[in-house]
Amino acid sequence: MCNDQDRPCVVTLSAAKGLVRWAHRCFPFALIAYASKHGSTQEIAERIAEKLRQLGKEAEARQVDAVADPGSYEALVIGSAVYYGSWLKEATEWVHRNQAILAQRPVWLFSVGPLGTDVKDAEQQPKEMPEFQQAIRPRDERIFFGALDHNKLSFPERMVVKAVRGPEGDFRDWQAIEAWAESIARDLG
Repeated sequence: MCNDQDRPCVVTLSAAKGLVRWAHRCFPFALIAYASKHGSTQEIAERIAEKLRQLGKEAEARQVDAVADPGSYEALVIGSAVYYGSWLKEATEWVHRNQAILAQRPVWLFSVGPLGTDVKDAEQQPKEMPEFQQAIRPRDERIFFGALDHNKLSFPERMVVKAVRGPEGDFRDWQAIEAWAESIARDLG
């Protein structure tokens, strides 16, 4: 633990040319790990981290592929964009790889994907949630509406959106996102 704060830290030593060097890095209390395809989920993760910091919690948002040691964090919030009813592959694989650690920490999950103002599909989405509920027992899960900017889509993606008549716009409810972050902060104490 860090001397001045009650949070995990890592001390590394290296020797080169007869000199010993050390580095000390403290990790924030909470990690908001995310997988985002076009930026909407990233912006939600960053807003959650920002809100937690405003409420006095150490927090940082990072792409799942950039998280080397999730065990360094005391609490984790994990989110992914949802495409075709599933989390992005990198998020699902990250949860599977780190399942043992996640099962021992307080974890919250969020998914970003529906467009518009209401969900029209009766099938549970994302499809991974029942498995995640069993394996890591998250404290809470949320589905947030996403954003769609045709200018960020590839040609094949634009054709799919056109075929299913996906609405363009930003449908994220920032008040609901911040309220959820506040509930996480309260739960963390």
